[in-house]
Amino acid sequence: MAKVKTSFFCQNCGTQYPKWQGQCYSCREWNTIVEELIQKEEKPAWRASSAEPKRASKPLRINEIDTAAEQRMDTGDAELNRVLGGGLVPGSLTLLGGEPGIGKSTLLLQISLKLPYRTLYVSGEESQKQIKMRAERITGAADNCFILTETKTQNIFKQIEATTPEVVIIDSIQTLHSDYIESSAGSISQIRETTAELIKFAKESNVPVILIGHITKDGSIAGPKILEHMVDTVLQFEGDRNHVYRILRSLKNRFGSTAELGIYEMLGSGLREVANPSEILISHKEEELSGTAIATTLEGMRPLMVEIQALVSSAVYGTPQRSTTGYNAKRLNMILAVLEKRAGFRLGAKDVFLNITGGINVDDPAIDLAVVAAILSSNEDIPVNKDFCFAGEIGLSGEIRPVNRVEQRILEAEKLGFSTIFVSKYNKISLKDTLIDIKLVAKIEDVAGHLFG
Repeated sequence: MAKVKTSFFCQNCGTQYPKWQGQCYSCREWNTIVEELIQKEEKPAWRASSAEPKRASKPLRINEIDTAAEQRMDTGDAELNRVLGGGLVPGSLTLLGGEPGIGKSTLLLQISLKLPYRTLYVSGEESQKQIKMRAERITGAADNCFILTETKTQNIFKQIEATTPEVVIIDSIQTLHSDYIESSAGSISQIRETTAELIKFAKESNVPVILIGHITKDGSIAGPKILEHMVDTVLQFEGDRNHVYRILRSLKNRFGSTAELGIYEMLGSGLREVANPSEILISHKEEELSGTAIATTLEGMRPLMVEIQALVSSAVYGTPQRSTTGYNAKRLNMILAVLEKRAGFRLGAKDVFLNITGGINVDDPAIDLAVVAAILSSNEDIPVNKDFCFAGEIGLSGEIRPVNRVEQRILEAEKLGFSTIFVSKYNKISLKDTLIDIKLVAKIEDVAGHLFG
């Protein structure tokens, strides 16, 4: 009988210790270190019966390496393809995280029903009948999709050898357990071991694997931090369960950009791809109201038009409030200081509330000019023309600084029917014969003169 081996792991960050202690030296959390059984058999979990023996790697000169693009697998979902960088890479491991009930399982089940490849959907949380009921609600049955309800990795690999899928989806990694680790499912040891087995399977069989991962209360993916380092791609599914829109972001991608964004709308029949996100990020109202301005921003290669809403009112209490939603609060304080010092607007004794509609967070400094326009519009109680939009960064001396890829922003504004766009006069613009009027401004006073003069 094998000797029982144990070790101590931090349940917060996954750091291993030889004995118990009160505080984790890595993440500085208290009372998170627990003892886990780690006795492991020598027998490997994944053993492909038809796999050829691997040849030893040899070094190549860099100019001898074949740079031909690897063929990607089309998921049938344009938003997911964009976030992944063009589709699934064979042999890759993708981790999808998100809050409970946000739609992770719905998204991957919907994709597995669309895929033209033989797909094995493994669920450790729902029965086959439950998944079938959801599939009928989403899009109906598909001949290429196989449903398996199992949590033991040894049984999963047996079914993989029997069905030979081209894509494997695991829902979720926290429910899997291996016989070679004698600890409960969801523990640090089990998550690390089952993920390692799936990585070995994906790399040896060249089959892409997609994992669903739970997240903790602070928004990070549950389990050891090493889990995110082991996989090739980490996707985050965001959104408010009280709203219908969902945002898919890439936090890590070895095969593409991490700046891309996918937007979905949650309907009774599943998730709908939003091809033109500017429509949902701009409010539709019949009358013009003060305190709103339209900004042009970029998420990866995709230009978006977002609405900035500001409310400026007299401070009821002694200390003025500064509150933001979707925008950096420190940057708002900087812009208010610039307006006070450089442009002469007295906002120090007023409450300022700022909101970006649609529930998205924007880090692009090019929306600074729209933030200024919305704040001044609310302060003066004069609405900004709904056909105006803005693209400019505010400097500490009150100047309007140029932004990158301004021509792409201008063309997006023109396509959506805006009549005028305000940009920095220091931007180099080579566009000709545009229908949109391009206003070149150098300082905040120039913008205020155009809007309220």
